[in-house]
Amino acid sequence: MNEHEKLNYVEFPSTDLSASKDFFRSVFGWEFEDFGTEYTAFSNEGLDGGFFKGPKASRTENGAALVIFYSKNLEQTLEKVKQAGGVINQKTFSYPGGRRFHFIEPGGNEFSVWSEDPGANNE
Repeated sequence: MNEHEKLNYVEFPSTDLSASKDFFRSVFGWEFEDFGTEYTAFSNEGLDGGFFKGPKASRTENGAALVIFYSKNLEQTLEKVKQAGGVINQKTFSYPGGRRFHFIEPGGNEFSVWSEDPGANNE
């Protein structure tokens, strides 16, 4: 549902659209709809969006915003990311309220995955 003045869509560059699509299908089960050879869209993933073919990628080291996924099982998601070709650029670390890791997907973009701290009472 579109809501007035709420986040609605996000677009990411990708240096390799095919690799980005394969990665997100494999790890997160995403489905894509192509619009030509240089754009692909995803929906029903928490926030709709797409990837466009570009020479650069979105990384926090360049001042980009960090998009963070939630996982009920951080270690399982970490393994799926690695098996699908993601590169871990920040190993799992704790912070107040949880734990997370950062990764670079094959199209060059940085994302993160977080989970509650298993030692805390998160019921």
